[in-house]
Amino acid sequence: MRLQNLIAVLIFFSIINFQSCSTVPVTGRSQLNVIPSSELMSMSFQQYDQFLKENKLSTNRKQSAMIKRVGDKISKAVEQYFAQNNMSDELKGYQWEFNLVENDQVNAWAMPGGKVVFYTGILPITKTEAGVAVVMGHEVAHAVAEHGGERMSHQVVQQFGGMALSKLLEEESDALQGILLTAYGVGSQVGVMLPFSRLHESEADHLGLIFMAMAGYNPQEAVNFWQRMADAKGGEAPPEWLSTHPSDQTRIDDLKKAIPEAMKYYKK
Repeated sequence: MRLQNLIAVLIFFSIINFQSCSTVPVTGRSQLNVIPSSELMSMSFQQYDQFLKENKLSTNRKQSAMIKRVGDKISKAVEQYFAQNNMSDELKGYQWEFNLVENDQVNAWAMPGGKVVFYTGILPITKTEAGVAVVMGHEVAHAVAEHGGERMSHQVVQQFGGMALSKLLEEESDALQGILLTAYGVGSQVGVMLPFSRLHESEADHLGLIFMAMAGYNPQEAVNFWQRMADAKGGEAPPEWLSTHPSDQTRIDDLKKAIPEAMKYYKK
């Protein structure tokens, strides 16, 4: 029975690896996606609409207009990039939307299909329209790189792996099962899930530079923004290996390395 279970696990992961891979634009990285984009976008649009019903949109017309203006420019840059690289079909079903919500949190986020929210709390850090473009490019990059679907796919694999391990260990003592399942949970989180989360953040930084540059914003502003973000946090952060995000210094160093490439796309 154990051998049959092991074979089933191997077959499952083989199917995932060979039939569920896609490629991230710009970086060319292969990624795992087992959830259809159409399903993700359908859920995303419903959740986004519900969020807007439950939260207050900013009444500051100037700031709200800026968020929509920057979002429009960057989404058009994305569409241009995809068209130039014969990938327009990958944006099928996208419904771009950009809203500013009254919330003191220093945050912004994007959902599959092009739905983006900025919180008013992040505007003192962005300061300028170019600063908003840094964040907008980053969030839009998360959407078009399908990081949400990839994250959910990894969670599916992680959960299946835990179930498979539990099945394989069912004849062992409860103590041994507990030790090994705990080790699997911690190991898969620290060794797989968190590194992928940090990879997504770094990848969104990279893609975001390209998209903001194509939209007419100087990508060099990204270093200034993330330095302001680091200063605002006051150095309070967990060790990088236990974090979902790269450290501030790692992020800034990586941005500096990527800026020369982004400048090739920059048109004032």
